[in-house]
Amino acid sequence: MSRFAFFRQSGWMLIATVTGGIFMWAVHFVAPKPLQEGLYGLFNTFLSALTIAAIPALGVQAILAQQTASALNDSQTRQLRGTVRVLLGGTFALWIIAAIVVSFAQNHIMQGLKIKDPAALWIALAVALVMLWIPVFSGVLQGQQNFLWFGMVGIAGGLGRFAGIVVLVCLLGYGIAGAMLAVLLGVALSLGLSVWQTRAVWSGPSEKIVWREWLGRVLPLSIGIGATTFIMSADMLLVRTLFEDDKSGLYSAAGILGRALAYFVGPMSQVMFPKVVQSAARAERTNVVAQAAGATALVGGVGALALTIVPWLPLRLIYPPEYLAIEPLVPWFAWCVLPLTLSNVLINNLLARGRYAVYRWLVVLALGYAATLVLILGYIDIQSELAAFKTIVSILGLFGLLALAVCCWFTWRTTEHGQSRPAKAGAVA
Repeated sequence: MSRFAFFRQSGWMLIATVTGGIFMWAVHFVAPKPLQEGLYGLFNTFLSALTIAAIPALGVQAILAQQTASALNDSQTRQLRGTVRVLLGGTFALWIIAAIVVSFAQNHIMQGLKIKDPAALWIALAVALVMLWIPVFSGVLQGQQNFLWFGMVGIAGGLGRFAGIVVLVCLLGYGIAGAMLAVLLGVALSLGLSVWQTRAVWSGPSEKIVWREWLGRVLPLSIGIGATTFIMSADMLLVRTLFEDDKSGLYSAAGILGRALAYFVGPMSQVMFPKVVQSAARAERTNVVAQAAGATALVGGVGALALTIVPWLPLRLIYPPEYLAIEPLVPWFAWCVLPLTLSNVLINNLLARGRYAVYRWLVVLALGYAATLVLILGYIDIQSELAAFKTIVSILGLFGLLALAVCCWFTWRTTEHGQSRPAKAGAVA
């Protein structure tokens, strides 16, 4: 029954993710043509930057999913309410600080990312606030294993973004500012649904939480999950800085297709996480991790193989003819993203069980990846775009493999209680 429930819930989440993903992909089907003058590349750069800016909230969603799944009595439920309320206020305060920083650095940011319309920058900042709040409520939904509405939240986000692009960009011609307004509409719909569905949790009496203990759990979760998110997203910022506007648009098109693998198999980890938390809280054994890892490897491998055999097909279906020039890069992206996708399953399992030692090594990898991107700035031949793009994607794949190796090692080396396995007799520690 447990196996049936996992695949039933994972199946629904996959359907919801595919449905939301179709709307997200439809955005890239209709947006490139009206977003002229390289604005499509800027649009995807904004999306990558927002993904990186939301990294702290990834740990918030994970810790709230963990806290909700393990809230087995009234006292723990009241502590959960207090956590939700304080996080909403705290993230708003951090956003105010970020807005002040952006106001002082506005000219520098616009020059570096080649932004001509300051309204787009400020709308993106508003999106960032909503993206900081969504994980608070989504984490509660995930922890409750309310996967019906957890999936509906994702569908609403994709539908809202697509509808906004069609009306604001295609029909009204509002350009990059309209595109970012469409993103704001999508995330606002997601937030509204998740707030409505979790009202029983965030309303009612609350208790104070022990912040030192709470931060000791949320920081490893934020950093652990955020490290692979950073590796997955930072390359777009580099490309936007180095290359002409239209070239960054080509690269982002290949990136959208390659990263779609991680997007579509993500539901496996989302369903797995609260189940692992609950089994650990109740001292029960579960094989849900093996199921999630196996399904992720199978679906991800088939997807990467399909993009290797017919990389031109999604390009022709989604983009204008000139985007076919980036076809050779699509298989590279698919296979280089796959190790990170598998890593996320193992990371979620380790962190759900409280095995936080892995996050330090993931930080080292993320810093190493950032340093490598900076070091190659002087060696990339921007006149040979395809060769330069392959170099950047290869570095992404290398660090993805390293992350997977680290996660496999910690998964094998730790016991159910998070302690290292004792070395065998005669082995070197």
